[in-house]
Order: sequence, then C-alpha cells, then structure tokens
Amino acid sequence: MKLRYRLVLFGLIPVWGAAAQAASAGPDWLKLIKAAPVVQADWATRYEHGEGVSQDYGRAMQLYCAAARRGYVPALYQLGWMYANGRGVARDDAQAAAWFRLAAGKGDGPSKQMLARVNNPAKMARATCAEPVDPTRRPSPPPVRLVAPRRPVPSSPGRARVEALVKHIAPSYGLEPSLVLAVIEAESGFNSQARSVKDAQGLMQLIPGTAQRFGVADPYDPVQNLHGGMAYLRWLLAYFRGDVRLTLAGYNAGEGAVVRYRGVPPYAETRAYVERITRTYGQLTHPLVAPVARPGPLLQPPFLAGSAMASSRPLVDLAGGDGRSVPPWSVVGGKLVLPNRVAPNGPDSIMPSTP
Repeated sequence: MKLRYRLVLFGLIPVWGAAAQAASAGPDWLKLIKAAPVVQADWATRYEHGEGVSQDYGRAMQLYCAAARRGYVPALYQLGWMYANGRGVARDDAQAAAWFRLAAGKGDGPSKQMLARVNNPAKMARATCAEPVDPTRRPSPPPVRLVAPRRPVPSSPGRARVEALVKHIAPSYGLEPSLVLAVIEAESGFNSQARSVKDAQGLMQLIPGTAQRFGVADPYDPVQNLHGGMAYLRWLLAYFRGDVRLTLAGYNAGEGAVVRYRGVPPYAETRAYVERITRTYGQLTHPLVAPVARPGPLLQPPFLAGSAMASSRPLVDLAGGDGRSVPPWSVVGGKLVLPNRVAPNGPDSIMPSTP
C-alpha cells in the first residue's frame, strides 16, 4: 500500500543514476543482475506486477532467484508465493513448500504460515528456479488509454469467493465493486496471504498502521482485510471527493505524498499503479461517498480575510496537473458552495475512520 522504498541512492547504486530510467525501459539488465539482493527483489516486484515497466514474469523470476541465491528472505518468500499460486510459472506446491521452508528456516513468520498450508511430507522437493528466459525480450507495453470497465475473470475458486465478498461488502461503503476489484488485482493478485517487502499484508495490502487505523485485527483474514481496505478507500474518495487518480495515488503512496506534491506524486511506481487501475476501472471519477473526511487543502479556495463576497475564481484540476479548471466555487450568504470536484483534507476527519 505505502510506496515501497526505492533504494536508488547516490553512491549506493550508480547503475541508474538519479532514477532517470524511462518507466517502460527499465534498468540496465546486465548491471541489475549483479546488484544488491534488495534491489533485485525490488525490480523483480516491478516486473511481476508491471509497475513502471512492462509486466514480465520471466524477468521477475530471474531476479527473485538471483536474490534468493544470496539468502534474501523476501525473495525466498515471493518465489514460494509464485509457485503456490501459479503466477508466471506452473503451480507446484512442492516447489512452493521448498522455498517457504528456506525462508521459514531464517525465522520468517509468514513463510511458516504458508509452509503449513502447502507442505506435503510425501512430496518433498528441492528449491529450484524455473528455466531461464531471454533477458533481452521486451514485450510492448499496453496502450495508454481508458477502456470500458472490465470484470476480472475468476481463475480459481478462491478468486471467485473474493469477488463475491467484494460485491457483497462494497455497497455498504458506497464503493463500486469494479474499482475495489481493480485495486485488489494490482495489490495482491487476489492472494489473501500476500505480504510485500514493506510488510503490506493481505488482499488489499494493508500496512500495520493502516490496519490498526481501520480496526483490522488479522490482515490475512479476507473479510477483515476487505473491510479495512474498503474503509480506507472510502476515506480517500471522501478526502479527494471522488477523484480516482488522486485516491489511487493516496492508496499507493499515502495521502500525505499527494498533498505534498499537489497531485499524483512523481514516483514511477505510483504513476504506473494509478494508470494501471484507472485503465482497468475505466473512470476518472467515482460517485461521491459518505463524507467521512473533510475536504482538504489541494483544491480549497483561498479566502479573503473577513470577506463573504461571491467569487468565481476557478479551481485547478490537480489530478492531471495540467492547469485545467473545474466549475467555480462561490461564497453565498456566508456559506461556501463547492463544485462536485474538491480535493482532500488530511488526517483531519469528521467521522471515525472505522468500517
């Protein structure tokens, strides 16, 4: 959920300079396979989910394997997860158990939990990586345009159950199920046991602070996670008054980053995340939800001290950051009359942030 740390630091990793690589191009592959395990795992995650680069499971697998060979626990866990879920490779519980066993041996709690789920003593295997793929293959990225909303096709009974839960729960939060499903697809791939290197957990990848904020005791419980994730999504939609791009940017990078940059932050991961979900959802605005947060500072008009005169000064549409205007605000009879699109507040909410 929160933006993962990108360890492209001056002097530490001179491979990519000041992170100036184009989003779809990616880093220098030959240098990347020699980089530190934490960097390899980070880029593997990007390739696995198509975050800022074209989705490529082969590259993701190679990088996870490179990091895993050096004992990097998050890579060991993720390889187990890919085999357990058939993500980019044929599903293989024995291989999944082998990778989870290695990570569990290093004290990783979630790996111990996953090992208990997939381990079969009668089918023990040695952890091995998939056959290498051509690292120079660069599939063309999908076109950058909005399309009609699409319904994810269930690929397993587990995914179908999650879809049914979303359709049942989302209306109680005033959310369109198609948006929630698009977020889940991007966050966890419908894996209720997913865990990121930043400790984001479960279907909607709640970090511990967010889980606590919205009353989630067990983020790996699908129902609890959905309630917490939807409560946060609703809060952001209220905070950003239905602006989907700003809401998604806040979900990925934190609402504070959106306020700080006065729009979608200039992070490659966040921008790719926002575009991916808006392309799936097919809408730039969401119907207004319950006012669980006050409108915030981004699009609020600058008042004249002590003045109640009407004004027609346009507000700036910061979602695209291109200076377009939205319908004017005005002060009538001492009351602020706002357009449909106003933007976020901050953590100052007028209602409890609980489901």
